[in-house]
Amino acid sequence: MSKAGDLYGQSLYDLAAESNLSDEILGEMEVINGIFKENPDYVTLLSEPSVPKKERLQLVDQALGDGCQEYLLNFIKILIEKGILREFSACQKRYRRCYNEEHGIADALVTTAVALDDSQLSLLRAKLENISGKKVLLRQKVDGSVLGGVRVDLEGQLFDGTVKGRLSELRRRVDETVI
Repeated sequence: MSKAGDLYGQSLYDLAAESNLSDEILGEMEVINGIFKENPDYVTLLSEPSVPKKERLQLVDQALGDGCQEYLLNFIKILIEKGILREFSACQKRYRRCYNEEHGIADALVTTAVALDDSQLSLLRAKLENISGKKVLLRQKVDGSVLGGVRVDLEGQLFDGTVKGRLSELRRRVDETVI
């Protein structure tokens, strides 16, 4: 993550928390981040120095003015004025991290060879919440190369119960064995 993303994301979170708007702004940031990812040409246009700042700011007002929280709209305008709108994603990630810390939420990425059903996800979420002592937001990734089992990345802590992980561990042990 970039320094600018950290600084600006933290600053926006501090302002939002102070104003009791952290939930609202988080939701809107995630929607806008998705829009920016789906429309990279729009971000390019808003970052283009040959287009006068006033026109770029008016474009943002037209696109987001009615459906966007005022602090967030002004935040986006500041990023445009500073020429760092491309850092919005990094700002959103930092904002999310601050929000999660404040609200006792942990992010977890679950990787399996086949998609887990809702009951399996619920059981896994309950176990992870028990381990972490926090509410867990699960994201699921399907990767056939793991062959079977489950790999969980919970806030930087890796739990690898996959067939691929076990085979790698077995290979490492065999390589270390002196005959």
